[in-house]
Amino acid sequence: MPVIRFDNVTKVYPLPAGDVVALAGIDLDIEEGEFILVMGPSGSGKSTLLNIMGSLDVPTSGEVTIAGKQISRMTDDELTLMRRDHIGFVFQQFNLIPLLSVVENVEYPLILRGRKSGSRERAEEVLRSVGITETHFTHKPGELSGGQQQRAAIARALVNSPDFLLCDEPTGNLDTKTGTAIMDLIAQMNREEGKTVVTVTHDPRMTAYADRTIQLVDGRVV
Repeated sequence: MPVIRFDNVTKVYPLPAGDVVALAGIDLDIEEGEFILVMGPSGSGKSTLLNIMGSLDVPTSGEVTIAGKQISRMTDDELTLMRRDHIGFVFQQFNLIPLLSVVENVEYPLILRGRKSGSRERAEEVLRSVGITETHFTHKPGELSGGQQQRAAIARALVNSPDFLLCDEPTGNLDTKTGTAIMDLIAQMNREEGKTVVTVTHDPRMTAYADRTIQLVDGRVV
């Protein structure tokens, strides 16, 4: 049984100038532990696919099954818990909270989960695992380089030990060398911890990391 299944999934955004079809009848199975790359031109539906995969958005029609559960049958509270406990998100813009220190940013998902004891130690452990040293733990995100901010964002995504890591252009704001280091890190998490990784990217060099590359054009897999 695939850990993520899309069955004839369509997403339509109604706009005054006319409906925009972001996804058009997507059929897709992703197996546990796969490293999937999603590529395609701007406007092809890549981010929409990822948002539905992470239950941040819902399809207009069709069915999405994640870890054996059909998301259309889940309540908002159940979807929130699934995102919190099973899915890690990494974004191009990092999305770190600017007023919190790096270690507080990474600890934050644990606090939301209600974990009090050991949360700071767990956050520090994950930060070290992604190559952030103790000297940077108390820095605010704005005091870090782009590569360090993305490492911190990956640590935050990993701190709850999610089953899936969904990455939307994780190297888009980084130079080539730093971007390669970030992709090496994500690939290591996939290889050593068996995490299922789905990464949206424009960069064809990233295909070297993937078990499979999915091409989207006009909301369809080609």
